[in-house]
Order: sequence, then structure tokens, then C-alpha cells
Amino acid sequence: MPGSRVRRGLLIPLLLAITGCGAPDRQAPPADVQPAAATDPATPATARPASGPPREITFDDIKLEMQKGDPFTRDLLPKRVTALEQSRVRIRGYILPSFQQRGLTQFVLVRDNQECCFGSGAALHDCVVVRMRPGRAADFSIRPVAVVGTFRVEELRGPDGRHLAIYALDGEGVQ
Repeated sequence: MPGSRVRRGLLIPLLLAITGCGAPDRQAPPADVQPAAATDPATPATARPASGPPREITFDDIKLEMQKGDPFTRDLLPKRVTALEQSRVRIRGYILPSFQQRGLTQFVLVRDNQECCFGSGAALHDCVVVRMRPGRAADFSIRPVAVVGTFRVEELRGPDGRHLAIYALDGEGVQ
């Protein structure tokens, strides 16, 4: 169905914008910030899964030294985060609720269930966009889940150019 790919591609940015993940600042983005490279958010990256057991990480491991609302630049990424690029990881969090309950091929994983859904919005480092690998899917749960996949730094921007998320995971499985 031609329109379904467009709808799937809009789901993640829409969820992030509605819930406040990314906590965009109230000012216009700086003039020197260029939009991230255009990619189809409905299509997972083609990177092959890293081998070996996944490295256990937490949202604290990917936390940035920035205040909520500060503009993101790649120079804010500490070495501990850049070292995770293309690594197979396992991270625990909550699936951000959406209209779909079963067969999720993409979703937003958040630090805790109070950050995005009921609070004023999460920091950029408190959201990870998960795109399940082809043939894989997840079901929504109100309980914390553990997601295994390949970690990437991927800037996702809204139509206004502001960052909605900066981390992505090519999901292999959800427990």
C-alpha cells in the first residue's frame, strides 16, 4: 500500500513531537545548524548486526552534559557514547504508547514511563528510536522491556529543524 510507508515514516516524529521527547527549546534553531541528512525513518539502516553477546547499557551511559532545551551538536557526544556506535547493545526502558499494540516495527524507547507520557518532555538522551529489523516485531507493554540491537547516533529532526531524537537502535528483539 503506497500510503502506508508514508504513514509509518511519520509515526516516530509524530510521537516524539506530541509527547515532548527531545524537549525542543522555545527559540528558533541557530542559523548554522543544518538539517540532518535525509533518510527514510521507516527503513532500518543496512548495518549488519554486531557479533557476540550484547553490551548491557543504561540511559545513564548515553546521557549528555546538556540542559533540557539546549541545542544538540555532535561535539556534545562523549567518547563513551561514540564508542557504542554500531555496537550490539541491550538497553531497558519503556515503549512509548501509540495506537498500535501488536506487531510494532518501530517505536520510541524512553527512560521511564513518566518522562514523555505525563511529564513536560524528556531530554534528547532519554529517547531511543527503535526500528526492528525486517521480519522482527514487538508488542506494546506497560512494563519495562529490554531491547537488543545495533546502536547508532542518528539525528532525527522535526519539520521545524529541531532535534526530536539523536539515538537509534536497529532492533533484533524485545524481551
